[in-house]
Amino acid sequence: MSKKNNQDKLLIFALGGVGEIGKNMYCIQYGNDIVVVDAGLKFPEEEMLGIDVVIPDITYLMENRDKVRAILLTHGHEDHIGGLPYVLKQLNVPIYGTKLTLGLVENKLKEAGLLGDTKRHLINEQSELTLGTIKATFFRTNHSIPDSVGVCLETPEGLVVHTGDFKFDHTPVNDQFADLQKMAEIGSRGVLALLSDSTNAERAGYTPSESNIGKEFESLFRSAKQRVVVATFASNVHRIQQVINAAAETRRKMTVIGRSMVNVVSIASELGYLTIPEGMLIEPEEVNKLPADRVVILSTGSQGEPMSALTRMARSTHRKVDILPGDTVIIAATPIPGNEKYVGRTVDELMRLGASVIYGPGSVSGVHVSGHGSQEELKLMLNLMRPEYFIPIHGEYRMLRHHGLLGEAVGIPKENIFLLDNGDTVEIQNGTARKAGKIPAGNVLIDGLGVGDVGNIVLRDRKLLSQDGILVVVVTLSKQDGTIMSGPDIISRGFVYVRESEGLLEEANRIVTSTLHKLMNENVNEWASLKTNVKDALGRFLYEQTRRRPMILPIIMEV
Repeated sequence: MSKKNNQDKLLIFALGGVGEIGKNMYCIQYGNDIVVVDAGLKFPEEEMLGIDVVIPDITYLMENRDKVRAILLTHGHEDHIGGLPYVLKQLNVPIYGTKLTLGLVENKLKEAGLLGDTKRHLINEQSELTLGTIKATFFRTNHSIPDSVGVCLETPEGLVVHTGDFKFDHTPVNDQFADLQKMAEIGSRGVLALLSDSTNAERAGYTPSESNIGKEFESLFRSAKQRVVVATFASNVHRIQQVINAAAETRRKMTVIGRSMVNVVSIASELGYLTIPEGMLIEPEEVNKLPADRVVILSTGSQGEPMSALTRMARSTHRKVDILPGDTVIIAATPIPGNEKYVGRTVDELMRLGASVIYGPGSVSGVHVSGHGSQEELKLMLNLMRPEYFIPIHGEYRMLRHHGLLGEAVGIPKENIFLLDNGDTVEIQNGTARKAGKIPAGNVLIDGLGVGDVGNIVLRDRKLLSQDGILVVVVTLSKQDGTIMSGPDIISRGFVYVRESEGLLEEANRIVTSTLHKLMNENVNEWASLKTNVKDALGRFLYEQTRRRPMILPIIMEV
């Protein structure tokens, strides 16, 4: 164990991933050393109009950039690696990940033009790293993507364990068994603090094994009279392998569509994580040349995303593949909360085209299992590690709360369980933990090429524009005597239909004119107050007449 300095404290905090699903980023700091675990993104909520993705706010790491020793990656899912291209642009620190995780990261860095500048280090479950006063070791876990690991950080205060995303699958598809022995050994050394995945903390029992799905796919493929389309998460490599196996068993050829699916299949097969029989893969263009009962189409779009391959096929706008009556579509994923509406819409459109669709709660046990452990597995992890302090992570507040209750059930004192929000810090000194101050943590919104340039004010404006529209008032004043030379001209967009509201707009015109005259008579000629007064008078009038509050933009020019 590294030498302990009585002045130094151990700080544990999340910059993303607690109180939400996604944008996972957890930090462990001892003295002048910070180790970051994961750097994910999340997809925008409905009220984030026009936003593409959301990443963590790394202000604290930027202010302490000389202390950040490394970013350790637990596995290759978007909510754990998706933020890296943005984070590394501002904070170029070494990253450590397993073979498949780095393969997926390198693809992202190549697209962002960062591959040459980023130090990447390959690790496996035997690796040991020294990162200042913190030593990192790893243990293998099961998840819905191969090469997933948990992290054990040895600090001068004691061991901090981060489970990564995990379940206990005793019959994994790729024979990568979870290393229970190593977990128990870590537990027997004494764990100071455990950060554990809470995604399924509300779900009783055990999560079924991924290998159950293979048999289900095979029987569906056999009974399908025509083509089979399977939509799943691109990153669920085990699921993709099961589709390949079922296709091989039922002598079907397979094509892959959707950019992210094509990327993952090519990276995973290059690195040896997917075994695809010789001659099985065909190009999308060849699909229509083969008998319908000899084809499987593997596609993105299990969440009903508007631009995904499955959604485009459902709308008959896909360039290469159409859905034909009699095709079988299998949606092998549960909708992420909030996406149910989009998935439902896609299912409706597929059914209109005559496809038979297997999806949702009725069939989900057959063609989808979660990659996260349910309550009994979470208790098993707690019992293997036996931590003194427990910090549930990776989940919305209700999940963290349920996980906390599981911790109490296995004997962890309530006062040793910390339910955090992003930015809350747990400070541990001389074996005693307490909730300390808050550090900056929030959402950085990415819109197109802009990172963080869209904030709450811009979103508020977008909301206003989308709900009540905009009114532009253009007036030209004379420089000599301040009289109105032309206008006011009123341009309306998304507020009222001009041709049917001439009376309203004429009255608005009169109000602008009289407000300006009144101000001139009072010798008010600063532009700011002219604009504010016009805005206020017009806003009051329009609200009285229409009960709407459009955005009003006065443009005043002098000639």
